[in-house]
Amino acid sequence: MERSEETGGNDKPVGQEQDSGAQGLTLKREIGLWSAASMTAGCMIGSGIFMSPQGVLVYMGSPGASLIVWATCGLLAMLGALCYAELGSLIPESGGDYAYILRTFGSLPAFLVIYTFVLVARPAAITAISLSFAEYALAPFYPGCSSLPQIMVKTVASSCILLLLLINFWSSRMSTVVMNVCTAAKVFSLLVIVVGGAVVLAQGRSRTEFLLLAFHNTTQQAGRIGMAFYQGLWSFDGWNNINMVVEELMNPKQNLVWAVMIAIPLVTILYVLVNISYLLVMSPSEILSSDAMAVSWGNQVLGSWAWLVPLAVALSTFGTVNGAFFSGSRLCYAAAREGHMPQLMSMIHVNRLTPAPALVFTTAAALVLVIPGNFSTFVNLLSFLSWLTSGTTFGCLLYLRIKTKNLPHTYKVPTFIPAVMFLVSLYLVLAPIIDHPQMESLYIFFFLLSGFLVYFLLFHFQCQFKCMQAATRHLQLLLEVAPSTKGH
Repeated sequence: MERSEETGGNDKPVGQEQDSGAQGLTLKREIGLWSAASMTAGCMIGSGIFMSPQGVLVYMGSPGASLIVWATCGLLAMLGALCYAELGSLIPESGGDYAYILRTFGSLPAFLVIYTFVLVARPAAITAISLSFAEYALAPFYPGCSSLPQIMVKTVASSCILLLLLINFWSSRMSTVVMNVCTAAKVFSLLVIVVGGAVVLAQGRSRTEFLLLAFHNTTQQAGRIGMAFYQGLWSFDGWNNINMVVEELMNPKQNLVWAVMIAIPLVTILYVLVNISYLLVMSPSEILSSDAMAVSWGNQVLGSWAWLVPLAVALSTFGTVNGAFFSGSRLCYAAAREGHMPQLMSMIHVNRLTPAPALVFTTAAALVLVIPGNFSTFVNLLSFLSWLTSGTTFGCLLYLRIKTKNLPHTYKVPTFIPAVMFLVSLYLVLAPIIDHPQMESLYIFFFLLSGFLVYFLLFHFQCQFKCMQAATRHLQLLLEVAPSTKGH
């Protein structure tokens, strides 16, 4: 493992792009505005909207409050994405949260981010969505079965991960094409649910009684409200993924802002309308008892065409896994360039110009997590980690506003927005722990403590693995990869 300077990241002024020096291999800038918007929307629209609505309803207790949570989640995602867009213009490097925390607060906090995200959070996200893909892909083959064979679910999930490894390994352009096609399928499937609900309403067959008791039994507990937001925000997860691939974005300082301004309002409107459609067709008790919300809705509305719903959801989740794969491998790649991961991870394929070692590592970690995989556990785990990291990133923007004058802004949000998002992140991290403590939080705490130990062993005491250089050489030849430089 390459050694990173312990003071890491503060040697390079914020807002100044790093000169790559000598010519070398770089990732191609192949992501235009519409592909960026498609990636943002595609990463958000996944399994959450089809599996999480009952989670929001369970914790909020009423349909009206759950709709408010969905709309607020969209607003939070939009405000957060605008803050990230400003950071992306100041620090135009791939890696998202990791790059911003590294350049602002230094090496240790950045290492903890990469330690949790590369080893747990990103592979867990890929695994969770792959398991969801497998359940919906297998649903038409097991009609009437309330529980699918777990060996089949995990086999299909693993096959999905391996197929996406091949696609992302072969070509970044192929990956973006898959993303664009799947995003179109996702938007179409959501529109089908919205239109289906409108037709049921027009025919007078809708369940409008929820309007009379829209806010009945709404919870007042801060912890349960926080858990409801966890479930809702899981459906918006991916709003910041485009920041992880900034170095592959054409005209990033402009397209970064426009991509999120196009994608997030579109997704928010669709999500609110889809939830209204669910409530028009199904009673709150039916929603709470359903294991596959979209399938139950399809059985009641589409009749003999109900098989289209699991197909549409499978395509949707497949595209989301692809987006998580694409961005996750770039996070691993960016960390390796800074010495926070083995040097091999910073190399790219000499012909394909894709980060092959990072892709292989992400695949291996995700496949390991498929074995004990449980969807609901992953949601709470990932939401906690995501908002802990996002809160630190919003802190970066506030810190830069206070400490650094005359930053080269091409785009700037009002200071109250990162301040509000920092407080929201703090609430989403602390409220569920205080009001509704769970074992997952304790596991994360101990995992972060182990990150401190690993950091000091590797970088403070400079413990080195003697076999690493030999292993790097052999794997470099096997994978046909070479060191890369940062693109301009």
